[in-house]
Amino acid sequence: MMSNRAPDTHAVLGVFCGVLLVAGAGLCAAQPSHELPPELEGVGVTEHLDAQIPLDLEFVDENGNKVKLDDYFNGNRPVILTLNYYRCPMLCTLQLNGMIEGLRGLNWTPGEQFEIVTVSIDPSETPSLAKLKKQSYMQEYARPSAAKGWHFLTGKKKNLNLLSDTVGFGFKWNEARKEWAHVAALFVCTPDGRVSRYLYGVMFDPTTIKLSLVEASEGKVGSTLDRFILYCYHYDAAEGKYGLAAMNVMRAGGTLTAVVLGVTLLTFWSREKKRRKIAATQTEA
Repeated sequence: MMSNRAPDTHAVLGVFCGVLLVAGAGLCAAQPSHELPPELEGVGVTEHLDAQIPLDLEFVDENGNKVKLDDYFNGNRPVILTLNYYRCPMLCTLQLNGMIEGLRGLNWTPGEQFEIVTVSIDPSETPSLAKLKKQSYMQEYARPSAAKGWHFLTGKKKNLNLLSDTVGFGFKWNEARKEWAHVAALFVCTPDGRVSRYLYGVMFDPTTIKLSLVEASEGKVGSTLDRFILYCYHYDAAEGKYGLAAMNVMRAGGTLTAVVLGVTLLTFWSREKKRRKIAATQTEA
């Protein structure tokens, strides 16, 4: 369940460090590890775009059933993957709440246009804890039908490590704090399980989420207008959102102009043909 514990100074500092790591995820990989405190060494994200998630990895869902990742990557819908842990005192709650807030801005629902798979990075956590967490977030999301499309999993350390290594998610146990040090990131994946986009932070813009899902689906979800908008925008990793792509807009504008001109000419020729036919008929008469 979501924690009601008042955040202490150490927890706030931990979140602050996590946000700093998220903001500088691309820079951290290039900096010597000795610039980070020991408890944060190896913590962060190294982007592995287009990496294939091992879909045969086994986990246990919130109902205690053994499942494989392949059960959720069915080739039809994109998947938002989140790596959290259910006893996290603050950052995971902030991230998942922020994701819910962003999803509220979409008229799409998990289980219909996309799936969400949340995996605990703590191998000691149990399906019963996952079930409580799911119930809590379903209540927060307030879309009952989303329950079929948002899955909360637990698993063995070996499988958790293999999954996190594949997507480039580094986390570390802090013995002094009895907590996992990690950053906040969403992994938007294609229907067949390839990493398509990384979204960082604890707040997520609805448009960015939607365009990420359209992009990941390779046109399988979203309307023609959604795909057209995606064509006119490109993802700006520095900004963490989609920005207007001037060249694509020019190309789209040129294409649209050609289409409009073609339709106009066809209409003109059609009318002219009818006019001549009518004139010929009147002359013969």
